Amino acid sequence: MQPRIDPATGQYDGTRIGHLGNAVWLRIMTPLGSWWARPDVGSRLHELQRQKSLPRVASLAEQYARQALADLVSSGRAQSVAATATLNAGRLDLNVTVIDGTGRAWSYPFTQVLH
Repeated sequence: MQPRIDPATGQYDGTRIGHLGNAVWLRIMTPLGSWWARPDVGSRLHELQRQKSLPRVASLAEQYARQALADLVSSGRAQSVAATATLNAGRLDLNVTVIDGTGRAWSYPFTQVLH
């Protein structure tokens, strides 16, 4: 079990978790290539912050999230990952669903403001 990262603050919140929450958060919130320990970990979602609120942005967000989480499936830590994104008044809402190794589904919401 590992300390849980609070998605709202990015800080450890003092609780322990046994699922993939931290791994998902790190892969989604870390810009791809910026982590010195593993440059292959991260996503391209930060590139969408300066985009206009267009339908293609939601499709790109889903694609970037699936790419960022693909190594969880290839390493066997998760059975599958899915991502759905919607645009709401200049805000990108991304929901990631991960099926862990035991078959349990976990849902992780992320929100990003677009300019």
